[in-house]
Order: sequence, then structure tokens, then C-alpha cells
Amino acid sequence: MRKLEDAYLHKGLRKQLVAQLKEKGITDNQVLEAIGAIPRHFFLDSAFDKIAYEDRAFPIAANQTISQPYTVAYQTQLLQIKQGDKVLEIGTGSMYQTTVLAAMGAEVYTIERQKQLFEKTSKYIFRANYPNVFFYFGDGFEGLPQLAPFDKILITAAAPEVPEMLWQQLKIGGMMVIPVDESETVQRMLRLTKKKDGTEKIESFDEFSFVPMLTGKTKS
Repeated sequence: MRKLEDAYLHKGLRKQLVAQLKEKGITDNQVLEAIGAIPRHFFLDSAFDKIAYEDRAFPIAANQTISQPYTVAYQTQLLQIKQGDKVLEIGTGSMYQTTVLAAMGAEVYTIERQKQLFEKTSKYIFRANYPNVFFYFGDGFEGLPQLAPFDKILITAAAPEVPEMLWQQLKIGGMMVIPVDESETVQRMLRLTKKKDGTEKIESFDEFSFVPMLTGKTKS
């Protein structure tokens, strides 16, 4: 079994990564502190140990990816996380983004549709550190209506449009951050705030490239 170690080298590389994120425009100190504290190499195969802190995405199981740190920081900053926020995350993936949210004090309810990835959540290395994380296997388009409403909703895959069922699960005054398709390869990052009358305030940000958000859930 792989022995996980957070060495001085890793900590130094994280400092460099945080400096890069600042240069790219990330200003939320809570986000930067979380990324500076979380060992990203723990969420990757040991083959990536020496490059885990490069600002780029890497492949994980089930043909998915661990997002680029800048993307994680960007989405998290847009969410404006506050201590105790009840957050629905669509796409658990590697659990790295999940951990960033948890480290910032959010109560995180995260859904994964890939059985192979969901099974890894039982071995979540920070389970004792973050009892504020709750894992679910299911269809992200459906969300978790039994646990709604949520203060914040984060979608970590490319959606063709804003899923209506998720919008209904967002509380009045809540925020949703979602990359929505502009073309086959590019998404526009949107932040939607639910107004008192139930309509949305839409803010449009930069372009990104995500894996597609798919319906249903896999059996293996």
C-alpha cells in the first residue's frame, strides 16, 4: 500500500502554486490558504508526485480528471464560501475540490455518478479531519432534493444548460457556479444568484474546458 507523506518538497511546491494563483488573479485568502494546506498529491497516483503541483489537470480513474488548481480556485472564489455554508457539489471526482470546500468550513454534500470513483470515497484520507463531507452515488442532474435547500451549488462538469432540478434546490439568495456549454469544447463560467422572486441574476465570467456532465449513473 502506498505510504502518503507530505514532505518539505511538497509544501514548497504548494507555496509556489499559491504564488502562481495569485498572479493569475485569485484574491480570496481563504481559497489560497486551503490550496496551500491541502496535499494535492494525495489525490493522484504516485506517478504524479513530482508534478502534482503544476497548474494543470491530470487524469484519474473512469476517464475523468482532477481539475487544474486555477479552475478549482476560480470556481471556489466565485462561490464566496462562508463558514457553515451548506454546499451541493456535482461531480466528486478525485475529492480534491470537495476537500477545498470542506477546509473552508462548508458542509459539503457531494454527488458522483461514476461507481468506480464513488467507491474510492470510502477510503477518503481526510474523513476524520472533515466530518462535514457527505458522499452520495447518484445522478448529478437530480441533485439531492431530500436535503435541499442549499446555500451554494457547484457544478464541476460541462452542462448543456442550467439543470432545472438543481436550480429548484438552491435557496433564495443562494449562488450556483456552473460551466455552461458555448461550443463542443468550451464552456462559459456562470454564477447565478436566486432572487427573492425565484428568478436568477446571471453573471458571466471566463471560458474553460471541462469534461461533460452526463445523466444517470454507471454500474461499474
